[in-house]
Amino acid sequence: MDVRYSGELEHLIEQAARISESTRTFTIVNSCKDTIWPAITPGGNFTGSGFSLKRGQSTVYTIPDSWTGRIWARTGCDFDKDGNGKCKTGGCGEVLNCTGPGSRPSTLADFTLGSIDYYDVSVVDGFNLPVAIQPSGGKGNCSSAGCDGDLRDNCPPELAVKEDGKTVACRSACDVFHTGEYCCTGQFDNPMTCLPTNYSRSFKQVCPAAYSFGYDDPTSILTCSSADYVVAFCATRNQKVCSYHDKQLTCSVVDSSKASTLVSSISQRWQNLILTFLFILKFGILF
Repeated sequence: MDVRYSGELEHLIEQAARISESTRTFTIVNSCKDTIWPAITPGGNFTGSGFSLKRGQSTVYTIPDSWTGRIWARTGCDFDKDGNGKCKTGGCGEVLNCTGPGSRPSTLADFTLGSIDYYDVSVVDGFNLPVAIQPSGGKGNCSSAGCDGDLRDNCPPELAVKEDGKTVACRSACDVFHTGEYCCTGQFDNPMTCLPTNYSRSFKQVCPAAYSFGYDDPTSILTCSSADYVVAFCATRNQKVCSYHDKQLTCSVVDSSKASTLVSSISQRWQNLILTFLFILKFGILF
């Protein structure tokens, strides 16, 4: 091979490797019974996004590994063909494609990516849907994060957001009462004085692995390195979550205490070959 072309090939391979190492794959899954409208905040070289997912649908995003942001789901939305409209919970203005954070209350999947990733599920800004974060292929502790329970079921009346007599979200005490004690502001803005309240304790009881107040770091913020992530709404940390993209079925099973992620990828071609083989084998035996 010509030395010049060999050098160019090596350069291209190195470039491809750097590009591969500089991004992460995020799979967003709707395990809810209704359509949701997930959103991703912009950051770094990522412009942010907003989209709809019907029940059982999923989508994949490639996000720079320097990204810091959040993913959440909006509910009860009505958008026109131009992407203008409103949501009952989690709306980011009146647009489908979010360029900033959503409105409270909403359950948040927070990420700070880097050489070490930091991630958590937070109900500090309130709750609208259960959500689980499942790391895949990472190094380190890589535990799954999530709010497995549904805070709407036992939301205190003074925090409940109602729609047609039904609780569609649960606000935070800070959002309702605006005091330093609940918001961890002023003299309460440090780990020694910002302590759990009756409201945050009740949230923590339902969602023990989620951030429940401003300084809930020790039991809520998790770390992993070089991982891809599945963010699944209305799923639990132990739940098997599957997505289908590019003719490939991927399923992840996560132990809530340790993210021992099992990823099985079966191409459509191999599925068809297996089914054909079983069909021939069956009728070959019968006849």
